[in-house]
Amino acid sequence: METTLTLLSKNMNQIPASQTMAITNLARELRAKGEDVIGMSTGEPDFDTVQSAVEGGIAAIRAGDTRYTAGDGTPALKDAIIYKFKRDNDLTYTRDQITVGTGGKQVIYNAMAASLDAGDEVIIPTPYWVSYPVMAAMCGGVPVYVPCRSENGFALDAKDLEDAITPKTKWLFLNFPNNPSGGVMGRAELEAVAEVLRKHPQVYVMTDDMYEFLQFSEEPFVTLAQVAPDLFDRVLTVNGMSKGFAMTGWRIGFAGGPAELIKAMGKVQSQVTANPCSIAQAASVAALSADPDHAEAWCSEFMHRRDIVIEAMNAIDGISAQTPQGAFYAFPDVTGLYGCAAEDGTVILSAEDVATYWLKSAGVAVVPGDAFGQPGHVRISYSIATDQVKTAMQRIAAACAKLRVPEEV
Repeated sequence: METTLTLLSKNMNQIPASQTMAITNLARELRAKGEDVIGMSTGEPDFDTVQSAVEGGIAAIRAGDTRYTAGDGTPALKDAIIYKFKRDNDLTYTRDQITVGTGGKQVIYNAMAASLDAGDEVIIPTPYWVSYPVMAAMCGGVPVYVPCRSENGFALDAKDLEDAITPKTKWLFLNFPNNPSGGVMGRAELEAVAEVLRKHPQVYVMTDDMYEFLQFSEEPFVTLAQVAPDLFDRVLTVNGMSKGFAMTGWRIGFAGGPAELIKAMGKVQSQVTANPCSIAQAASVAALSADPDHAEAWCSEFMHRRDIVIEAMNAIDGISAQTPQGAFYAFPDVTGLYGCAAEDGTVILSAEDVATYWLKSAGVAVVPGDAFGQPGHVRISYSIATDQVKTAMQRIAAACAKLRVPEEV
């Protein structure tokens, strides 16, 4: 009797490929074939890496700082992170409460791997960054989704959170400014969430503050551990160099949190990757030690691009878009295009159909909201040159004008 050998684990069937990367790669392939495609699917600032980081990295190379380092971050980088948390967030940590990973994604995964047992529930507000539920599930957790409504600026409602908590809840994820919606949560909203959490001491919180320096609202950025100091020991405050310093390729993420968890996360990392790149760590020391005075100009430019996108989206019949207050994404509702037919007779029935139509007919790559747990929307990244943003919006408007509306179909 012939035996069929299976190489891949059953768990792999539950792990989807990143849809944001899939769209980005498709756009690159089309460009390689000579097609004129504007990529608005990638969450990557188009600005140059901050100069302090560049010089810090070059200096490290010249100094021969190219060896293994401590597994979860050099003392110098941990001290720079401690300084950053105190300066920007009024949070006080010691070195044993700081960890550094190869990007924020590794830091979050390390936390899940170190803390989740099978069946533990992880509350994830929607829309969410694509990797949150996958990482939780890979580590045995059970994602529990709490919708955040567009009319509320995609902020998490405290009552909705309370309704989702059970005795099995282990973690709550918070990501504000949010990817993909650009939504933010102010002090009052976070205080309401904190009030709920005080009733449930078994729940820990992971705040992904990657877009901290890219908040446009008049109210300054605040993070949960800052707003609710009594919850400090239950919060893992995650941040990194990618978005606020244009260091996506340098791959440095970090977190401050309970020493017991930080130690366990370091143990996970020691068996998987060991230390992050030594050169990138040195560059991050330089960047974090300097004042983030570049952020104001970046935010001004992003707001200009945002306004171009929002005005264009709301001018198209069948599309409505909230004005985001952070990050560099718009997340318009495109359900009004459902039922419309393209020139070739193809009928649009989903956000994925909208994204496909825009890519084929307008040469603009965006990501359908299904990837973020929010069908009916698409994510548009305006982290590209302003003239490209304008061109992309003109192309989308022209493509949508060619659609036949439902009553005409």
